[in-house]
Amino acid sequence: MLLIADSGSTKTDWRLVDANGTVHAIQTDGFNPYYQTATQMAVTLQAQLIPYLNGAIVTNVFFYGTGCTGPAVNHIVADALQDVLPGLQQVEVNSDMLGAARAVAGHQSGIACILGTGSNACCYDGSQLIRGIQSLGFWLGDEGSGGYLGKTLVRDFFQERLPIELREAFQGRYALDRPTLLENAYQKPFPNRYFAAFTPFLSDHLAHPYIVDLVANAFSLFLTTYVKRFPEADVWPVHFVGSIAYYFAQPLQLAVEQTGLTMGTILKAPAEQLVDFHKNG
Repeated sequence: MLLIADSGSTKTDWRLVDANGTVHAIQTDGFNPYYQTATQMAVTLQAQLIPYLNGAIVTNVFFYGTGCTGPAVNHIVADALQDVLPGLQQVEVNSDMLGAARAVAGHQSGIACILGTGSNACCYDGSQLIRGIQSLGFWLGDEGSGGYLGKTLVRDFFQERLPIELREAFQGRYALDRPTLLENAYQKPFPNRYFAAFTPFLSDHLAHPYIVDLVANAFSLFLTTYVKRFPEADVWPVHFVGSIAYYFAQPLQLAVEQTGLTMGTILKAPAEQLVDFHKNG
């Protein structure tokens, strides 16, 4: 039995491959070894994952997750998995960035990018990551992400840079005032998620020239700031994983072409392709 996980801080998408090769989808809460102990993770796994395995003996687990940045923290996830899955023969814990790369590029070399609530990019040799960027998070980076797009939209609204028709539509939809904005931006946790929640407004008005420019500029900034700096960018295709890449595929492809890069694959989520990667060796 093979078990594969694509985990964020909010949710984890699991794929169980049974002895017949049938794939079963399971979803649990997310995990992050920077904020949870192995014991806490094991409690969640026991409650949310184990009941759906129906007594299956899992022998191999490949876990890709946010916060899984190296051996110092990866062992926390591995310990939790070994605690609740006593039949394990192999457990590998890797970063969500490696999961994204393996999903979009398989065993081929390429540049893999995550464009979701946050953003990231790396160079991948068909097996492992060989070059990456130092992500500075929401306030100092994440260009091109859902958080960045939402932040740009909200800023332009309050600074009266939105065209009047968009400004009226935004106010009618959200009725957002300055105190509420600042509370969510600076006092409440996860400001990136808060601002990313405004991206449906962008997708709903994507035909408007102002929105086209806003989105295109954000993607171009991401590509020029990070991807173009990789020496491999001149010859390797650039792949994308994440909801922002998926729902804004058309302006993203245009930005890739205008930046002189080669467009690769766009995936909303990597779980299914990770199954293929590991089943096919």
